[in-house]
Amino acid sequence: MTPSAAGSVAATNSVLRVPPASPAAATAYFGASLAFHADVSDVAGVLAAGGDPGFVVLDSRSTASWDQGHVPGAVHLPTALIAEQAERLLDKSVPVVTYCWGPGCNGATRAALALAELGFQVKEMLGGFEYWVREGFEFETWQGRERPAADPLTAPVDAEDCGC
Repeated sequence: MTPSAAGSVAATNSVLRVPPASPAAATAYFGASLAFHADVSDVAGVLAAGGDPGFVVLDSRSTASWDQGHVPGAVHLPTALIAEQAERLLDKSVPVVTYCWGPGCNGATRAALALAELGFQVKEMLGGFEYWVREGFEFETWQGRERPAADPLTAPVDAEDCGC
């Protein structure tokens, strides 16, 4: 495609109206993104492997939300209590992976910020509890453990992982 043709496409194409970043800028951005985020299926896979995962999972939601269901083995510490309780409940030498309800909620982001301000290494689990459940991973409630069927729009039906 010639430069003038590319400019013509960009003028009428809402995707290319703002051109893609340079490969160097994209490398920096996506590399940084992976330093800040963890995927639900990656977290579940490491936890399912057993042993020391090398991180702690932190549920930053309310007690009512925690009781409704949470990641097995997660630490419950609502965001509002992080400043006063995190240093007592967590080890600063162990990275923390925060989660909240889901992609429509920024509670895990607020929790990650509060922990980082206290000196913790932290990542946010993309998709939160919603995608944990939608991908069919086991969760706990006060009644015990449950394992829902995976939503075929969010997880592969006949494979252990999505291959990404």
